[in-house]
Amino acid sequence: MSMDIDTAARLFAELGNRTRLDVLLLLIKAGPEGLSIGDIQAELDIPLSTLSFHLRGLNGAGLIEQEKQGRSVICRPNFTAMNEAMQFLKRECCVGVAPKARRGQAA
Repeated sequence: MSMDIDTAARLFAELGNRTRLDVLLLLIKAGPEGLSIGDIQAELDIPLSTLSFHLRGLNGAGLIEQEKQGRSVICRPNFTAMNEAMQFLKRECCVGVAPKARRGQAA
């Protein structure tokens, strides 16, 4: 599946915040098993209300997945979305763009 520019913009905008990036990096380190919200909070030492706000953003952008297990919510990195974002950035790699000043000139 190919990521569109609006989806990519939302995803990268969510990563433009230090706390959200810290959360995602922590979840990447944890791997596919993920971490509970309580474990994330303890590891990063941030208030639950702040963490909840940032988790909503990451989840809304598709960067993490959440699963309720009993009384806990487990958060996992969405490696598929991250790989799609990297492919989005690389798909135009080296296709060539002439500087605007040279576009109208004959070779």
